[in-house]
Amino acid sequence: MLAGRTVFAQLMAHVSQSTFQRCVARYRGENKASRFSCWDQSLCMAFAQLTYRESLRDIEACLRAVQPKLYHLGIRARVARSTIADANETRDWRIYADFAHGLIRAARALSGDEPLAVDLADTVYALDATIIDLCLSVFPWARYRRHDAAVKLHTQLDLRGSIPTIVQMTEGKAADVTFLDELPLEAGAIYIMDRGYVDFERLHRFTDEAAFFVTRTKKGIRFRRRTSRPVDFATGLQSDHTVGLATADARRDYPAPLRRVRYVDPETKKRLGFLTNNFALPAITIAHLYKSRWHVGVSRQGHVVQSAKDRPRPRDSGLVAWEAPWRESKTAEPSDNMLRKEYAQRTRLQRTVNADVASLHAIPVAETVDNARKQQEPTETSPRRRLSPAGYQRRHGVKDDVATGEALGARRRKLVEERLAITVRGKCQLRHQGGGSGRSTADGRAAKRARREGPGPVSMPAVKGRQG
Repeated sequence: MLAGRTVFAQLMAHVSQSTFQRCVARYRGENKASRFSCWDQSLCMAFAQLTYRESLRDIEACLRAVQPKLYHLGIRARVARSTIADANETRDWRIYADFAHGLIRAARALSGDEPLAVDLADTVYALDATIIDLCLSVFPWARYRRHDAAVKLHTQLDLRGSIPTIVQMTEGKAADVTFLDELPLEAGAIYIMDRGYVDFERLHRFTDEAAFFVTRTKKGIRFRRRTSRPVDFATGLQSDHTVGLATADARRDYPAPLRRVRYVDPETKKRLGFLTNNFALPAITIAHLYKSRWHVGVSRQGHVVQSAKDRPRPRDSGLVAWEAPWRESKTAEPSDNMLRKEYAQRTRLQRTVNADVASLHAIPVAETVDNARKQQEPTETSPRRRLSPAGYQRRHGVKDDVATGEALGARRRKLVEERLAITVRGKCQLRHQGGGSGRSTADGRAAKRARREGPGPVSMPAVKGRQG
């Protein structure tokens, strides 16, 4: 029996359903709708986003698995992937765009007092872009490569709460720096971006509109140092210079001076160079501002995620009662130590199996069964060579003591035509199960002499002609 409300229902209780219905009425979203309302559609898609569902079939399977609980989740209609697909295709996207803008405004008002990684009262934004892979047969308009389709998601994140404030979608081939052309700048705000956004003509717009940027330098950019400031080398700072662009084209795009800060990260020992148009903040604050950008990113599925070091990693999301893993986490990948342990376990297991098989070779019937099983199994994965039944008998002095009455040499000649792989790398493909060449040393020498001297005289038997 369900005790209390589910976590998903408690989470969606903070969403104003009346505001959503006003957005639906504005664009007539439920015109000619039967049972699956826009609110049911939004709940299904919100559930898919929060639990990292990957397809409509995945959404349908998860929600139908807890059919008695759907009423408590707020979903009144029957969930089917065809119904969700039709709703996503026919209903106006502006309903959810307007509702999302309202949620962003409410979330920013709630997270306005959250502290940053540095002690600043200014608004700090991080710019990032990611490629979202699509199916070329379903989205032929989004061609990215010859056989791939993709779109690029440009995002502006407010670092107080990691809330996306601007989201723009372009074609996958669009450069990251094109996002700056349509970006509305906020006076006094600080924008943190990587080297993909370094374009001095576009960066000069920040200076004209009284906004600040922090980015990284690129190789090949020539500067002329104008002034220097003292730095504390114990903090990792290497230099703090006021510079100007050296080339004529660059000075024409950005005639104002720039500030270059060089810093060595104490954790990774990596040398970093930063460019900014803010001359008031301390140099160590510039470095920490850029490092704060590393803690938040956008995954290839479009999710705003934190780094594996900073974010919690629950075993169970508790949304309904099944696990919602962090798929972007690098901690899910096996480490080298785990791979070494797994390889050692496989090797010990193979040695045990080889010892058990070798113990069966004293009985010819068991040896025959073992040879038949070896023909049916795939190539061995262990790097150790398979123990040969003939070699085992030769080493233990039972070469001629075979219950079937056949000598080992005769059995070898019978098995010459078998083509079995006896090593991991596929060597000796023409050898048989006994482990030898199937012929004596004299036969091998005669074969080599025949290949060297050519074929000898061949006697052809007389064939009696057919009667016409």
